[in-house]
Amino acid sequence: MTEEIKNFKKKLSSIKINNEKELESFRLEYLSKKGLISSLFSKLKQVSKENKKFVGQQINEVKILANEIYDLSKIKFSSSDSNQKFEDYSKPIKILKLGSRHPISIVKNKIIDIFLKIGFDISEGPEIEDDWHNFTALNLPEYHPARDMQDTFYINKNPDWLLRTHTSSVQIRHMENNKPPIRTISPGRVYRNEDISARSHCFFHQIEGLYIDNNVSFVDLKQTLLHFTKELFGKNKIRLRPSYFPFTEPSAELDIYWGLNSEADYRITKGTGWLEILGCGMVDPNVLNNCGIDPKEYSGYAFGLGLERIAMLLYQIDDIRTLYENDIRFLNQFSKSI
Repeated sequence: MTEEIKNFKKKLSSIKINNEKELESFRLEYLSKKGLISSLFSKLKQVSKENKKFVGQQINEVKILANEIYDLSKIKFSSSDSNQKFEDYSKPIKILKLGSRHPISIVKNKIIDIFLKIGFDISEGPEIEDDWHNFTALNLPEYHPARDMQDTFYINKNPDWLLRTHTSSVQIRHMENNKPPIRTISPGRVYRNEDISARSHCFFHQIEGLYIDNNVSFVDLKQTLLHFTKELFGKNKIRLRPSYFPFTEPSAELDIYWGLNSEADYRITKGTGWLEILGCGMVDPNVLNNCGIDPKEYSGYAFGLGLERIAMLLYQIDDIRTLYENDIRFLNQFSKSI
């Protein structure tokens, strides 16, 4: 037994481990539960009592030697791996494909930037709204026929709670909590109970603007919208057509002259060259009263536009549903947009 142990030591001392595969083979052969060192310990019961202590010490020395060989080799290969990984950092990196902003986000950010530069701030509000802020305070009392213009999603069929149909509700909340002068835009998602088609959807995005101060006139509204259309579309020819909105009086639709330079221009303007962009008007005195603002002292204007419509115009998108399908091939087209 003693001679066997000596031979074992000699064999261990001459072993050279060159890689991780050989290291694992060494562990399995010598240090595993079924390895050679375990087999030496199992033979210890065959040794006489007077020699058992001495032989046991010899086997322990073999085990210690084997563990040292294993540990030193493991450190060596781990260090080698670390150096290799460090060297990899100096190599050219793999270029990852970057994502892109959604076209609606691109348009929203552009519009927000235009109005921030002329003194507007941003206001936000809840998407689940009560009847007062969404309808009544906006001069749309119960049974008002204009409510039929906005098919509504009610919460649990409760007429007092609904998904907001416009971001005008944000303007009401802002006027309730702030004193004039007020100059704010309200971007956000709104909901209408409409059939989904190429031109309409059950939810979409709006930006509405509001300006309340002393002696605000329709001229101020026109100049603001002219500046907006120049900045966003590069168009400097607009017209305001009389229209009707319950919360503004007088009310108007804003058209820009898009032109007739191509077949697409004829198609989207129906051969007129003019294109409707947004609705606007002077804030109705009843709305100011509902928000605790004296209409004899203050006046103001409001306007609102749909972001999907603007995005479809700017990027020549024919179907609104394309904006919500998350088709990577479609979205990758906007990777270079600001």
